[in-house]
Amino acid sequence: MTLGLFLATQAQAADPCADHIPQPKPQNTGRDVVGQDMDAIQDQGHMMFAVYDDYAPYSWMDAGKPRGVDIDIARIIAGDLGVEARFNFVAAGENLEADLRNNIWKGAVIGGRVANVMMRIPYDSAFKCRVEQVVFTGQYSTESIAIAYDKASYPDDKPVPAYFRFDPVAVENDSISDFYLSSFAGGQLAGGIKRYPDMGAAMAALSAGETKAAMGPLAQLEYGLGAGTAVHQPPLAGFAVSQWTLGVAVSFSYRPLSYAVDDAINYALQDGRIAGIYESYGLSFQPPVR
Repeated sequence: MTLGLFLATQAQAADPCADHIPQPKPQNTGRDVVGQDMDAIQDQGHMMFAVYDDYAPYSWMDAGKPRGVDIDIARIIAGDLGVEARFNFVAAGENLEADLRNNIWKGAVIGGRVANVMMRIPYDSAFKCRVEQVVFTGQYSTESIAIAYDKASYPDDKPVPAYFRFDPVAVENDSISDFYLSSFAGGQLAGGIKRYPDMGAAMAALSAGETKAAMGPLAQLEYGLGAGTAVHQPPLAGFAVSQWTLGVAVSFSYRPLSYAVDDAINYALQDGRIAGIYESYGLSFQPPVR
């Protein structure tokens, strides 16, 4: 290998964007389509946050009022900018790229609207190269996969995936936990996997004794724990994405806004307000990688 080829190979390994071909950016797009700048936001006195609908403990409507971890963090951001936080509850699209296109930089084809900021965006250095219309910033926590279990069913050893060859386990349908367990040990667990529409239903099934365990994001498991259930995080062999950093998304057209949002989150991490939000919902706070 020549020195030039070696350096090129090293650059590709170190830089996830090294082989990326830049995308065309949208041109002549009105401010009502892509969002608003800092001055407009402060003049109007409020800013819009896109949050996922019916997604406890992160964002949901409770007696007609927005509630959740992401709701409270959004209010910190808006408060730091001196404006009111307003919320657009959105359904998850086919993939994250569709969510960002519909809610941050372009808007849905029919109905809907763009937001100034979208919450709960997984941060990935390779993914950000593919979606240049968005600034990925404001990393505020880490999420990871865990296993909740019925303590009476496992009085001594806490369950690991191998146990689910024989014991039923609840997962959210088509989630990464579902994909992982379905392929584990060549598909040997397939008969014991019980799929539910969301983690709330999966945890309700665990509490009702329909399954002996449930697998999914730690915060959702902790929020759904009932009497006689607990949660732990064993090593998960072969699970490539069992932990990820969460942040926010802002349109690339408004970088000053993205800087202000990141500053607000950084201050709230340093003074413990974000950790306090997680604690108020009975959740473990996992600091982000920033």
